[in-house]
Amino acid sequence: MKRFEVILFDLGDTLIYFDGDWPTVFAQARQAMLMSLQKAGLNVGQDFLDDFYLRMQAYYQERDTEFIEYTTQYILCSTLKEWGFGDTPDEVLAQALKDFHSVTQAHWIPESDAAPTLDALRDMGYRMGLISNAADDRNTQALVDKAGVRPYFEVVLSSAAEGIRKPNPLIFRRALERLGAAPDRAAMVGDTLGADILGAKNAGIYSIWITRRANTPANQAHLETIAPDAHISTLSELPDLLRSLEG
Repeated sequence: MKRFEVILFDLGDTLIYFDGDWPTVFAQARQAMLMSLQKAGLNVGQDFLDDFYLRMQAYYQERDTEFIEYTTQYILCSTLKEWGFGDTPDEVLAQALKDFHSVTQAHWIPESDAAPTLDALRDMGYRMGLISNAADDRNTQALVDKAGVRPYFEVVLSSAAEGIRKPNPLIFRRALERLGAAPDRAAMVGDTLGADILGAKNAGIYSIWITRRANTPANQAHLETIAPDAHISTLSELPDLLRSLEG
């Protein structure tokens, strides 16, 4: 009998990577959102955009300590309400967020070894799921489709849809429940020690750290405190690692 039945994956910097400069691209995305709101007839300008940016920055800091996801839409709605636009139609909000994310989505690129690795794992008989920390579920789902990897996954969970973020073990348990798998029959592959690896370990799941894009300040801070069960530098190494673990 195989040791593992299910392999769970992170999305960003695991299966796909960002090829732009974050501050520059996010500034462009905010401008696209502003133009969308203005086109819909809302009298908002740069002061509104600056306020939205500050609220997003505070939100990013809070979610990384509380592990609760309030979503980009929640921040946009609350900012609009403070500016007197609390009755903004849902379709206007949806279009503004779509325009925002269309800018960032253009810079997310599939890893060249993602599809071949997922093909190999499927041929080896593994079932697969995906768990992503993300502020917008529609954006996450669009990125999965853009990368062409949806057919490999039985479950795709985002923290935006679930309301909780990795490393909260509950989001891992929800994925396993929907897959009908036990924690000791699953492995998690991700690039972030404080989210993917710690979360998997807290949920009783075997943790595999992919280090190709893991040289970040957040990971550096956890090098001495969070130890993965195994590590790989690229996705293409994963099938051989699993073969060795399966004996």
